This record gives sequence, structure tokens and C-alpha cells, in this order.
Amino acid sequence: MMRLASGWRGALALQAAALQAAVLSGGCAVGPDYARPPTPAPAQFKESLGWRTAQPKDQLPRGKWWEVYGDGNLNALMEQIDISNQNIKQAEAQYRAARALVQAARAAYFPTVALDPSATRARSGARIITSAPSGAQVVSSGSVVGNTFAATGDASWEIDLWGKLRRTTENARETAAASAADLEAARLSAQAELAQDYFELRVTDEEKRLYDANVEGLQKSLKITQNQYSVGVAGQSDVAQAQTQLKSTQAAAIDLAIQRGQLEHAIAVLIGKAVEDFSLPPIPLVVKIPDIPLDLPSDLLERRPDIAGNERRMAASNASIGVAKSAYFPSLTLSGQYGYQSSSWSHLFSVANEVWSVGPALALTLFDGGLRRALTNQAVANYDASVAVYRQTVLAAFQDVEDNLISLRVLADEITVQDEATKAADAAEAIALNQYKSGIVSYLNVVVAQTTALTNERASLSVRGRQLASSVALIKSLGGSWNHS
Repeated sequence: MMRLASGWRGALALQAAALQAAVLSGGCAVGPDYARPPTPAPAQFKESLGWRTAQPKDQLPRGKWWEVYGDGNLNALMEQIDISNQNIKQAEAQYRAARALVQAARAAYFPTVALDPSATRARSGARIITSAPSGAQVVSSGSVVGNTFAATGDASWEIDLWGKLRRTTENARETAAASAADLEAARLSAQAELAQDYFELRVTDEEKRLYDANVEGLQKSLKITQNQYSVGVAGQSDVAQAQTQLKSTQAAAIDLAIQRGQLEHAIAVLIGKAVEDFSLPPIPLVVKIPDIPLDLPSDLLERRPDIAGNERRMAASNASIGVAKSAYFPSLTLSGQYGYQSSSWSHLFSVANEVWSVGPALALTLFDGGLRRALTNQAVANYDASVAVYRQTVLAAFQDVEDNLISLRVLADEITVQDEATKAADAAEAIALNQYKSGIVSYLNVVVAQTTALTNERASLSVRGRQLASSVALIKSLGGSWNHS
């Protein structure tokens, strides 16, 4: 037993020496090392605003960016996004799955050990030779029934000579990082969509109050017109026009319930609630457009999760090239077996029944009909495609920022002019109504003035709603917050 055990240990020592030599000689990893490709950036970002090559920092906390609007109801709704939004839950589950794949890839660094106990009973044919009294040999057929018991352990270990396992792990790790960025992108998208839907709902409520106020004024105008008609000052057509104006405004006010209901339903889905179990009572719109500093637009690459996700997918594709190229080189596997085998269970674990084997195995594909070349070309093409996607994402990110910057800048000027137009239209409406009461003008002048005033008041509300939507879109395009670097 000592001799056999000594032989086993000696073989293990030889295999360990072979392993050490293989590891020392296998420090290289085939395939290109990843380097982030250059990306285009607008000249104004490079020259006037301190452009610098950014490192993705999408994992940093973005803070509660929606609090800059100072709306407690919006803050309360946002707190429910992470808890109940199903898109975020899906992205979070996909991230956990990607993390599990990283662990699976890392498991290949370690040997695989298996226990293989077995017990079999078999019948086999046999030739039986006997001697006759005359001295002649007689051959007859028969069968042998026997038992075989075995208790063995197997171990195998693939040595990463050419970096295949390292590139595979790198691919899984970068894919998991991309999945983490996707999770942040899903969260930011849901938050921005909730904010925009919420503000649009509040603008709709303001529009409803505007219509209600106009309905009240039109009812007074109708009463005046009816009084004028009763004393013979106004004609029946004036009464009809006043009634038409009143009813059409009432109908428009009623129609707003469709838009409000749909926005309320959209918010319910975003926070993971059934639409019939959720409602938001109308409240005045008192939020203001926040001042968003833009002194470091180059940080855009660090904050936007979609850019970070595509950059990491690009790194994963680069690692896949190394995995494909490693197939051109031989693979080395160290394996061993140790245990006992016997036809008798009672004597299984005896020195005489000890069995073991140990040794390396080298495998090299000599011909595969161009399969390895095709897989390598595919990996390179996939990487080139990921580079194009990454660069396109960067270009689109700068476009998002520029679009929303120009929108906010133009809307700020527009709201100033629109407010002046609204004031002028209100004054014209008051003048036309006074002139009608004095019998100077017909009621048609009043209708035109009232319609113009209502149109301008709605336009002012629309511009403010667009300002809020653009500010939310700008914050989203900046990655969610400008307070973390």
C-alpha cells in the first residue's frame, strides 16, 4: 500500500510541476487588448468647455434629481419607481443573471472534481475447455455472471495557456457591467418618463382650470347678451353666438378628461399599480424650471448609462476575438483518477484493488474546414459593429443635449413674448365686451376677442409645459444629475 500511495504522490508531484511550467509559460492571452476607440465630439465641447477623455462613472449615485422641482407629490411618486416598476425589476433580474455568468466563467479557472461510485452485475459469454478421459480437449460454451464494484474520484483541469479562459471571463465581466448600465438606464428612463407625464398632467389640470374660468366668463357674457336681446338692443344672432361660444368651450373642457385619464394611467403603470387603484387629485402647478449648470459637458460620457453600457459591450466584443483566436492553439488538460475497483464489495477498499491514473492531455485541431477562421471573422465583425453603435450613441447623446439646450433657450424667449400677447389679448377682450355693452360693436367682435384670449392663454400654458418637458429631457441627457463627478 505504501508503494502504491508513494507512486500516486509521485505522479501528483510530476503533474504539479507540469502545471507550474504550463502556468508560467501561459502568461499571454491571444487577441487584442481592449482600448477605447476615439469618439467624435462637437468643437464647442472640446475647445470652450474643457473636453477630456472620460471614464464611465454610471455606477455613481445620481441623487434625487427630481427634487430640484420642489414638488412633494412628484417626490413621493418617484420613491415608488424602484419598488414597483416592472421594467426596472426585469433589468435587475437580467443583471443578476449576467453576474451569475461571470461566476460561471471564473469557475473554469479551477479543477473539476467528481466522485463516481458504481456497482454493476453482468453476464457474459465464455468458452469452457475440459479434458475427456481419452485425453482429448472438449470446448463448450457457457456464461459467467459477476459483480463489479468501484469507488473512484476524477479530477480534470484545463490550463489557460493562451488566455481563452481569461478572455471568456473578461467577456462575461464586461457583459455584466453593460447589464448594470442597462439597469441604470432603465431606472433613469422610468424616472424621466414619470416626471414628464406628471408635469403634463399638471399642465392639463391648469388648462382645465383655464377652461372653467372661461366658461364662467362666457356664462356672464351670455347673460348680458340675453338681457340686451330682451330690451331690443341685441339681435337673436348675438344670443346664438354667445351660446355657441359657451357650449364649445364646455365641450373642450370635458374633452380634457380623456388626456388626463390617460396620463394618470401611464403614471400608475410606471409605479407598478393597477390603473383602477390609482388617482391624482388636481393641484395648482407651482414648479419652476431649475437652473442646470453646464460647465462640464464632457462628463456626459461618465454619467450616461446608455453610453457606458455600449462601451462595455464593445469591450466584451473585443474579448470575444481572443476567445475565437485561442481555438488556433492547442489546449492542455491535466486529469487524474484515484479509487478502488473489485468484484467483491467486502474487499473493495483493499490495497490490491487500488486504481489510479494521472497525466496531461494535449488537443489540437488540425482541420476544421475554415470554422475557426469564420468564427474569428464573426467576432471581429461583431466588435466593429459594437464600435459603430458606441460612436452613434455618443453622437446621439450630444444631440440630445444640444436639442434640449436650444429648446430651453428658445422657449424662455417665447414665453416672455407669449405672456405679453396673452396680456394684450385679455385687454382686447375686456375692451370688446365693454364696447358691446355700450352698443358700439356687434357681439361678433366679442367672440373674436374671447377666442383670441383663450387661444393665447392656452399657448402660454403649452410653452410652460414644453419648458418642463425639455428640462426633464436635458437632465436625462446629462445622465440624471450634475452633482456627482
